[in-house]
Amino acid sequence: MSFDELIKEIKFEVVVDGVALAPAIVQDVDKGDVLMMAWMNEEALRRTHECGEMVFWSRSRKEYWHKGDTSGNVMTVVEWAADCDSDALLFKVRMQGPQVACHTGARSCFFKTCEG
Repeated sequence: MSFDELIKEIKFEVVVDGVALAPAIVQDVDKGDVLMMAWMNEEALRRTHECGEMVFWSRSRKEYWHKGDTSGNVMTVVEWAADCDSDALLFKVRMQGPQVACHTGARSCFFKTCEG
């Protein structure tokens, strides 16, 4: 499916401060670990497609966020897909730089575990 065909199907249904968003899960293509989850609106998805690197919508700053601009942790998109309902996105990426996805300095944002 082409980008233009797929983007028409995406449901940006979570509205925050008037901005329609969809969750974007980011996974390391080589290691398979989930690195982070952030939010994208249609323009962030278009920018990601155009530059080949992850661009998100920052809900707190209310601006576009090109992952790696300040941290050096650039995420290059290898492939992406929408889920069966077209309301969540999954990106498989290769990280460039220090291999850190989380603002805390951890490789992945998912480091708080629970047993059971």
